[in-house]
Amino acid sequence: MDSSRKKIMMVDDDLVILKIGKQFLKDKYDVFPIPSAAKLFQALEKITPDVILLDMFMPDTGGIETIKRLKADERYAGIPVIFVTSVDDEQSTTENLKLGAFSSLAKPFSAEELRDCISNCLNKSPDVSPAIDKKVIVAVDDAPDILRMVNSLLSDKYKVYTVADPEQLEPLLHDIDPDLFLLDYVMPVMSGIELIPMIRKFPKNKNTPIIFLTSEKSPAFLKEAVRLGVSDFIIKPVNVEALYSKIAMHI
Repeated sequence: MDSSRKKIMMVDDDLVILKIGKQFLKDKYDVFPIPSAAKLFQALEKITPDVILLDMFMPDTGGIETIKRLKADERYAGIPVIFVTSVDDEQSTTENLKLGAFSSLAKPFSAEELRDCISNCLNKSPDVSPAIDKKVIVAVDDAPDILRMVNSLLSDKYKVYTVADPEQLEPLLHDIDPDLFLLDYVMPVMSGIELIPMIRKFPKNKNTPIIFLTSEKSPAFLKEAVRLGVSDFIIKPVNVEALYSKIAMHI
């Protein structure tokens, strides 16, 4: 075994998933397929992995109980955990983050999705620079769960301002200099489309990237949004890896 290779523990009661996951990863990582939570803790007595891929739903001990046990043990609390789950929605993602998961990966996954998810996790190092040096992201959404999710995912690397009331965005922009905006398209008081002219009237924000969070996918809508200055889109429900990669692309 090459000691320089990262170690990935993949925990799932589905042996087919374990076989597929190992096949996808074995060229780059040392992969340890593990069929249950009980076997995971036995393996942890001998090997310290760099990432744990943890199935959310298993018949004996599920992912939620398992991650709680991991985070409560100082020997394992620092090991990043990625939930692998068939439930991929904003509420589930937010709950997973609260439990201490790094991110979630939806089943069925492709080789590229699995590799990208692990790569993002391994390359995410603690940000030790002062907060003032962090890039600034402003997220505007009337859904509290979305704002909590965005803040949880991004606040270690970026300075994140969350705005639940679109009418509060303009006063905020007098005081800060954002590097990127995340805007919800549909909001009861003011839509994301309506916020764009207000953002652009500030000279410092004339070319600041804007990413829409939206469930609207019609060509007419996308064309109009681009015409008005939207840089990119993330389709709801928000995929964690898409959020990371699109922000990195524009900042």
